[in-house]
Amino acid sequence: MPRPLLFKEDLITRYDKPGPRYTSYPPATEFHDGITEFDYRDWARQSNEEPIPKPLSLYFHIPFCSSLCYYCACNKVISKDKELAEPYLQDLYREIEIQSSLYDRDREVHQLHWGGGTPGFLSQRQMQQLMEKIAQHFSLRRGAGNEYSIELDPRVVETGSVAQLRRLGFNRISIGVQDLDEKVQKAVNRVQSMEVTRRVIDDAREQGFRSINLDLIYGLPHQTLQSFSTTLQQIIELAPDRIAMYSYEHLPHRFPPQQHIRAEDLPDSAVKLDILHSAIGQLSAAGFEYIGMDHFAKPDDELAVAQRNRTLHRNFQGYSAHTQCDSIGFGVSAISQVEDNFSQNTTSLETYHDSLERSHLPVVRGYESRNDDLLRRDIIQQLVCHFRLDTRAIAKNWSIDFRNYFAVEIERLKAMEKDGLLALDGDIVVLEPGRLLVRNICMIFDRYQSAATSRGTFSRTI
Repeated sequence: MPRPLLFKEDLITRYDKPGPRYTSYPPATEFHDGITEFDYRDWARQSNEEPIPKPLSLYFHIPFCSSLCYYCACNKVISKDKELAEPYLQDLYREIEIQSSLYDRDREVHQLHWGGGTPGFLSQRQMQQLMEKIAQHFSLRRGAGNEYSIELDPRVVETGSVAQLRRLGFNRISIGVQDLDEKVQKAVNRVQSMEVTRRVIDDAREQGFRSINLDLIYGLPHQTLQSFSTTLQQIIELAPDRIAMYSYEHLPHRFPPQQHIRAEDLPDSAVKLDILHSAIGQLSAAGFEYIGMDHFAKPDDELAVAQRNRTLHRNFQGYSAHTQCDSIGFGVSAISQVEDNFSQNTTSLETYHDSLERSHLPVVRGYESRNDDLLRRDIIQQLVCHFRLDTRAIAKNWSIDFRNYFAVEIERLKAMEKDGLLALDGDIVVLEPGRLLVRNICMIFDRYQSAATSRGTFSRTI
């Protein structure tokens, strides 16, 4: 059984402040409109010319939901009419055609992810057609070793859909739950019974899905220590392979749906911290390991194995056991990472359609990485994935004197060392009390963090 994660309330309270989740570095807050479709096309060409081109990771954003969850901060369209997705899918097919022409056909797709919104909004016919279009234009890797995942809202999953998803090649499933308490569910406009959730999980197991992840949120209105503990016990009994437990950040000025949530109904910071503390204890006792960044996994799950083997990676879809890929994003707001540079599509459905109608990719902003960015990205990746930084290897790989290059950062880390969050013994080792605060440790190496934090851009680290 995994050891319980050490939890020091005074440190967590002191270090809890806004910061990036480091699904990319630099964070998306640094993207700018100086990056265009032509930059992206050039990066794609360069990626093909690498001596050994990277495999591909494809992300498809399906922005539709049948109802509005008040806590949600995603790019979405609310409707119950599945035919509303048809024009969007036609645009998506055009984007697939254009994107596929930029990449050599022998570059296999190792990762595939449909997110949203909720991709389960699509009908079975629409899902079939979308996957056929992807397979027609990209070389999908079949059999062992691929990671094809989809996010589902159990409330809109049609009978037979899970079986169809497995036939289409999906082997991982992520299910939104958030909370099972009825009072909490009503307050966030997401009423979802345990029976509905269990049915989808049972179907996924029966169909042979390799991994099942459940998403939870703590800090929602009317949550108490007891209510969330009850939810978590029910979740544990469902025996998922992974659990993602996110902190709710109330930012109604940025995300208008959150204006439906009354601030006075939210648990205060002390209760929220108690919920986190208790949840960590429950998950540890149930055999889950803390992977990092709110993610827990069973010891035999690929994420836990990859972390032990130091092959874990982090990207826009979260943690992955796969090698690094060139990542291509499709759909509104989707982000691509190719040749270590970033591009993002428009968030506007109208602009998205107009661009593709003119046979242009809908890229509206991005970021071209400098050498210093790549160095810091390497450091942050090691810290968030492995809780350890081999400073000698970094110095050798990047031809730097680590202590001179990061003299200012090392001085700031010494304060964290005094607090027992890490050890500076040549390498940088994140100690047990620092694992929940690894985002704060990464922020030391983030040259953009101070400006972005002052703009009120990020959620809090705990």
